[in-house]
Amino acid sequence: MDFLKKHYEKILLGLVLAGLVGALVFMPFYIAADNHAMSDLTESVVNKPGKELPPLDLSGPSAVTARLRANYNLDLESSNRLFNPMEWQKNADGNMIPVAGHVGSQMVIVTNITPLYLIVTLETVTTNEIGARYGIGVEKQGDKKLPNRRHQLKNVAKGDKANDTFTLLDVKGAPENPDALVLKLVDSGEVISITHDKAYRRIDAYSADFRYDPEKKVFRARRVGDKVSFNGTDFTVVGVTQDSLTLEDQSNQKKTTRPFTP
Repeated sequence: MDFLKKHYEKILLGLVLAGLVGALVFMPFYIAADNHAMSDLTESVVNKPGKELPPLDLSGPSAVTARLRANYNLDLESSNRLFNPMEWQKNADGNMIPVAGHVGSQMVIVTNITPLYLIVTLETVTTNEIGARYGIGVEKQGDKKLPNRRHQLKNVAKGDKANDTFTLLDVKGAPENPDALVLKLVDSGEVISITHDKAYRRIDAYSADFRYDPEKKVFRARRVGDKVSFNGTDFTVVGVTQDSLTLEDQSNQKKTTRPFTP
C-alpha cells in the first residue's frame, strides 16, 4: 500500500502513456477502416443507378403558346353597333328592311352556270384543179368580242398560213375524203384532230345566271367583264367558275363570291 501511495502518480502517468501508445498504434487501422467506409458510401451514392424521370408534361405551356400565336378576330361588322350602326332601306314593295343580311351582294343567288366552248368542226370539203380545200367551222363562245362568238367558216388548204384560230398541219387519208384533219391551235399550241363526225370542244370560260330577290331582278348569261346594277350600286362580274360567281363593287372594289349549288 505504501508503494502505491508513493508511486501512484507514476503508475497513472504510465497508464496514460500506455493508452496513448495504444491509441497511436490503433489509429492507422481506424483511419483505413474509415476511409474504406467512406469509399463504399461514395460508390453507393455516386454510382447508384438513377431512376428515370417521367417525361415533362408540356401540355399547359403548349396550350398557352398556341393561344398567343392564334389570331384574335373581333367582329366589328355583323354584331357591333357602335362603329357600324344598323342601316335600313326601303325595298321594291315600299317596306323598310335592315340592310345588313337583307340587301347587298351577299343576297345574290346563282341559279345556273353554263360552260362556254371553243368548238372546231369539219364541215365541207371542196376539190378543184388546184387541190382540196376544207371548210372548218369555228365558234368561240367565250370570246370577249360579240362578233367573234358567232359561228365562222374558215376555208383553208394544207400549206396555208395560220389564221387567228388554227393552222392546218396535216390531212389524214385521201384529200378529197379525209379521215381526219390535224390542226394546231394558235392560242395554246395544242395539236388537235377533227373529222366529219367528231368536233373539237374545249371549255374557255363560263357564264352565270343569277338573281337579286330584294329587288326581284334577274340577270342571265353574264360573263367576266359584264356590268350589273342592284341595290343602288354598280357591280362588275370579275370571275365565273363552274361553281361560283364573283362580283366587284365599283364604289370600293370590294369583291363578293357567291356559290353555285346545282
